Amino acid sequence: MPRVAVVLSGCGFQDGSEIQEAVVALLALDEAGAAVACFAPDKPQRQSTNHRTGKPAGETRNVLVESARIARGRIQDLAEAKVDDFDAVLMPGGFGAALNLCDFAVNGADCKVDPDVERFLADMHAAKKPIAAICIAPVIVAKLFGSSGVKVTIGNDRDTAAAIEKMGARHVDCSVNEAFVDESHRVVSTPAYMLAKSPKDLRAGIEKCVKEMLRMC
Repeated sequence: MPRVAVVLSGCGFQDGSEIQEAVVALLALDEAGAAVACFAPDKPQRQSTNHRTGKPAGETRNVLVESARIARGRIQDLAEAKVDDFDAVLMPGGFGAALNLCDFAVNGADCKVDPDVERFLADMHAAKKPIAAICIAPVIVAKLFGSSGVKVTIGNDRDTAAAIEKMGARHVDCSVNEAFVDESHRVVSTPAYMLAKSPKDLRAGIEKCVKEMLRMC
């Protein structure tokens, strides 16, 4: 039974994890028989958004507390995650990945990655354990491992692809129903809502992303 850490970034696509991407990924992992543990950084969100209006919510929210909504309360502080306990790690997308797991949404290619995210992903990568990144989350992989030429996809968005290349990584165009595998770096990515228009569009790509990640475990 593969053991997979799922790193969440809040709850809701405008300021946290994209809920539909997270649910499809968790369902695919469950159907594959994986043992899943959810994690998130215990810190304030960079911003909080009213998802009905798209405007600032005017309140402070905690990334770990908000992520617990998706995980049905079964979630831990990412600072407690240990590489020896897992065979793979997966990050759903949503704007929270670019706000809370790193600050790509603010600083682009000059972004910094959250220290706990960086530590855990670097340890997993060094142990040659697969990393799956969905939607915008591949920018985190690009920032951390771009110097080694890691290949990722966010679909075909030119501006984001250019930022990925600026970080030293290589971007590969990919359709929404596919997943791209960098075998040498043991990284899998899929566009999901970078291209998808509805849940049915992203399901196949995320399922393939999960399948390829588990294959490399």
